[in-house]
Amino acid sequence: MATDIIFPKIGFSMTEGQIVEWSVGEGEQVNEGDTLFLLEADKSTNEVEAPASGILRIGVPTGETVQVGTVIGTIE
Repeated sequence: MATDIIFPKIGFSMTEGQIVEWSVGEGEQVNEGDTLFLLEADKSTNEVEAPASGILRIGVPTGETVQVGTVIGTIE
């Protein structure tokens, strides 16, 4: 069963952010708790951990600005 990767809300007033870098490539194995991607919002950069273990399917590429709550990929 696939787990959606949701773009998180890091700060109280955060409504959007940018995916700075995926730490794992498309089709690669990721383990729950590993750093999945870096996001930038409100002039800070934060690491986001994988919510599950499995194979990463990226839905939103590096450099894209994303609304909080958007599904940006899945882990199968």
